[in-house]
Amino acid sequence: MMKTVKEAVVVGGGPVGSTTAFHLSQLGVATTVFEEHYEIGVPSHCAGHLSIRSLRSLGLYPLPNGIVENVFSAANFHSPASTTFSIRLKRPVTCTVNRELFDKLLAERARAAGAEYRLGSRVSSLLRDNGFVKGVNAEHDSGVESVASRVMVDAEGISSRLLREAGLPRVNGVRLVHAVEAEVENVANVQMDAVEVFIGKDYAPGFYAWVIPRRDGSAKVGLAVKSGNPKEFLQRLMFKHPVASRMLGNSRIVKIAFHSVTLGGPIPKTCANGFLAVGDVASQVKPTTGGGVIFGLTCARVAAETAAAAIRAGDASAFFLGQYQRRCREVLGFDFSVMLRARRFLDSLSDEKIDKAFRICNRLGLGKALEDVEEIDFQGKLLLQMLTKPASATALAYFLLLYLSANP
Repeated sequence: MMKTVKEAVVVGGGPVGSTTAFHLSQLGVATTVFEEHYEIGVPSHCAGHLSIRSLRSLGLYPLPNGIVENVFSAANFHSPASTTFSIRLKRPVTCTVNRELFDKLLAERARAAGAEYRLGSRVSSLLRDNGFVKGVNAEHDSGVESVASRVMVDAEGISSRLLREAGLPRVNGVRLVHAVEAEVENVANVQMDAVEVFIGKDYAPGFYAWVIPRRDGSAKVGLAVKSGNPKEFLQRLMFKHPVASRMLGNSRIVKIAFHSVTLGGPIPKTCANGFLAVGDVASQVKPTTGGGVIFGLTCARVAAETAAAAIRAGDASAFFLGQYQRRCREVLGFDFSVMLRARRFLDSLSDEKIDKAFRICNRLGLGKALEDVEEIDFQGKLLLQMLTKPASATALAYFLLLYLSANP
C-alpha cells in the first residue's frame, strides 16, 4: 500500500546519500534514506584517501578521534621503468579515513538533523505517475513497501539501476576501470607520510596502483585496470614489482573488495521529473584519480538545496530541478574539463613516454616547484596555480607537446 512517509527519499546511505539527507533535513525537509545493507559503511569499497583542505571546506575537518588513519605530506610516483618522481609538500595535504567510521559519522549527522534511515531496504523500482517519479518500491525482510515522495534523490552508486529506469543516460561504459582495494598487514620500507603511486601497463593498464601506509604498520593497497583481472595484477604488483615488492613482498591480505570506477566525467543529464542523481551514479568522479567522495559531497549539498526549493515551490519538474545540474557545472565544470583532457593525455602515453616524462620532471625540479600545493581536488584551479611557476609551466609545455604528438 502506498503511503507518503516523507517529503524526500534518498536511495543509498553512503557519504553522498547521507550528506544529501543531512542538508535536506537541515532545510526542514522530512527525509528517509533507504540503504540495502544492514549496516552503514559495510562493506567498504574505497581507500578513503581525501584532501584535508576539501574536508575542511565542507565542515568535516578535523574529524573525531579514530577516523583519521594517517596524514600525508608527500607522494612518490614510480614510472614503468621505476624512475621515481617525488613531491614533498610543506604541510600535510591529504589523509586517509576509516571508511566504515567515516560513513557512520555522516549517517549519524543526518539522523541528528532529523533524517530517518531504513537499513536492509533495497529499492527495487521507482513509483511513477504521469511522467513523474513519485516514490520507490523497497524490499525488506517483512516484504515490499511502496513509499511516496515529492522528490527522490538517487545516490545508489555506480550500479545506476534506478537512473536507467528514470530515463536518464547511464555512465559511459567505455570510460570504466575495474578496481581492487585491499588491506594488508606487515608492510616494510615505506615512508609513513608518503603515498606511493605506480604507473605502467604491466601492473595497472589504463590507470595506476597505490600503496597508502597506515600508522599501525598496515597499508591500503589497490589498483584499477581497463582490462584484465585486477586481482591478478594486484598479486603481480605485490610480489613482482621491483619497488612495490620490497614494501609488500611479505605482506598478507586481510580484506579485499572489488568495484568499478567511472572516469568519463558527469553524465549529460542528472535530473528528471521528481528525480535527481548525485555522486558516483551521476559520474561526479575525478577522471584523473577516480576519487568521488569530495565532488559527490559538494554536489550533495546542491542537490539538497535544489530539492528543498522544488518542494517549497510545489514544482519538481525536470525544468525546475535542472538548476541543480547548472549549479554543479558552475562549481565543477572547469575542473572536470581540465581533468578529462588530462585523462585523455594520460591514456595516450606509452610506458616509454611516461618514463621520459618522469625524468624531465626531475630534471626541471618540478617537485620543488609544487611544494606549496594545497589544492588537489579542483585540478583546474591547480593548473592555473602551476602556470605561475617557471618549472611547472615548462613541464606543462612539454606535456602538451607529448599530447599533441600522440594525438595528431
